[in-house]
Amino acid sequence: MHDILQIIIGTFTMRPYVFVFFAAYLLAAVTHLGWRKTACFTVCGYLIAFISEFSSINTGIPYGWYYYIDTTSDRELWVFGVPFFDSLSYVFLAYCSYATALLVVSPVRTRRGDFITLETRSLRRSWGVLFLASLFQVFLDIIIDPVALQGGQWFLGQIYGYRESGIHYGVPLSNYLGWFLVSVLMVLALQLIDAWDGKPAERQAGVRNLPLRSLIGPILYLSVLVFNIVVTISIGERLMAVTGIFTYILPVSIVAVSIFRRANRYTREELAEHLRDFPWSAARDDVKASEVR
Repeated sequence: MHDILQIIIGTFTMRPYVFVFFAAYLLAAVTHLGWRKTACFTVCGYLIAFISEFSSINTGIPYGWYYYIDTTSDRELWVFGVPFFDSLSYVFLAYCSYATALLVVSPVRTRRGDFITLETRSLRRSWGVLFLASLFQVFLDIIIDPVALQGGQWFLGQIYGYRESGIHYGVPLSNYLGWFLVSVLMVLALQLIDAWDGKPAERQAGVRNLPLRSLIGPILYLSVLVFNIVVTISIGERLMAVTGIFTYILPVSIVAVSIFRRANRYTREELAEHLRDFPWSAARDDVKASEVR
């Protein structure tokens, strides 16, 4: 019993950054989708991620052949040869990528220091959001995996490796192809869970109009990105860090300029559709009746 308690405590204390990101995910997802959908996606997303990792370390599919180095199973939770925190990370990476994709495709309303994406049910479940969110998640891994592979140089620890060194700082291209496939499955699962809604007009338990709620997911995305680049710089991998920064300069700039240009330039039809789908939206608070007719 004492050993089990130590492992539970170690799971949190050895990876505090993971659980800080996870807490931010819960805040973003619950206030966006509600408790029930967030809980369903957390379990479903974890299972998809775990199965993909378990499969890859045993069959090479979908990421290619890699292996975990069991040096911490006596101090933190492992599940059939896979560290618990690793599969859990996929969940918040998938959600923040999805939220960022919604920010890119949705009309934007700003008011009184607030920022509201005028998303609709059709946008949430669209192929465009599925494709963009999957790419966003893969792009995060392009930054995460090379520095994670150098875990022996920082507090992650050397927990895994590839049977053969890949061409991208030791990471094989098969890894990124596998991430795209798994990202598609996870975002699709999230869209299907979101579509599972018996009473569309009712606000789900947990949904809240927090100030700047629409930006919590994208900020989480950027936080994960910045965290990994800072770690990369701190271990002296300057070329790797510069490559990561250059990878993101263009897409981040395009997204920022696009959002700035689209702010408050939505049509009446777009606002009306948003309010029909989400009548509790903060966008309704100062909307004149003529704006949605």
